[in-house]
Amino acid sequence: MDVLITGSVAYDYLMTFPGLFKEHLLAEHLEKISLSFLVEKLDRRRGGIAPNIAYTMALLGGTPRVMAAVGEDFADYRAFLKTHGVDTTNMEVIEGTFTASFFATTDRSNAQVASFYPGAMAHASQLSLKTVKGGTPQLVIISPNDPAAMQQYVTECQELNIPYVYDPSQQIVRFDGSILRTGVEAAHAMFMNEYEFELVKDKTGMDDQAILSHLDYMVVTLGPKGADIYTKDGKTWVEAVPTDTIVDPTGGGDAFRAGFLTGVSFGLDWETCGRIGSLAATYCLEQAGPQTHHFSPADFITRYREHYDDSGKLDQLITNH
Repeated sequence: MDVLITGSVAYDYLMTFPGLFKEHLLAEHLEKISLSFLVEKLDRRRGGIAPNIAYTMALLGGTPRVMAAVGEDFADYRAFLKTHGVDTTNMEVIEGTFTASFFATTDRSNAQVASFYPGAMAHASQLSLKTVKGGTPQLVIISPNDPAAMQQYVTECQELNIPYVYDPSQQIVRFDGSILRTGVEAAHAMFMNEYEFELVKDKTGMDDQAILSHLDYMVVTLGPKGADIYTKDGKTWVEAVPTDTIVDPTGGGDAFRAGFLTGVSFGLDWETCGRIGSLAATYCLEQAGPQTHHFSPADFITRYREHYDDSGKLDQLITNH
């Protein structure tokens, strides 16, 4: 399946401060605060929901395309994605900007001071599905991005008759109920975590059945409890794949989406799709960062079969690689 993923692209700058922020805050002088923290560690990680999903899809043998606005500092990131099988043709550099960046400093009590610079992402609406390079995709994923761009892509998918997966997640709080409702009502499918599901229902005034009536399927991830898959035939629950090594939760949901949608692209049953998603998420959780896990399709199948009997269904990951 030819999948085009839209969404954020970012660098994460993660710093560790060996002391405690609270020891440097003077309650009586907060109105003129001026602080500088000497950090002992800095990690720069590749992030952003669109390339996170694409990276794991590519590991599973796909060739996903990403459409996103990036900055002049994107060259190394682009090279990394291309090396790992992601089509970056529609990742457009916005001159005079940096790629969106997240800066976070964490102290030894896990208190955090953070800032987010949207950078090129604020220009994502300059990109259009009507002029996408490489032809019209079979499926578009609309994941968190500049809000105006997300609304634009919903409209363009309808105009071009392209099915889309609606994944508003972190941007739900930015949208009013009518905008969310428009995104839901025309969608092919939807992904959310359980808290986001409640937010969508609250803001749109729609209940479970009203939302599902517009969709082919809906996936609600439940963290360590697995995921619920809703279809018109009922609900299927899939468990999380067990692991003794959880290093970093960042990107686990993105990896789940990649695995699940890979299963869908091969026409597999819902339970198998969910289990592929769960195993992909576990691979991600076992590493620091959303694009540092590695496996071949053969490795993935071997580990999958340590937990589940797929009756040979996953052999497609190799024969189509």
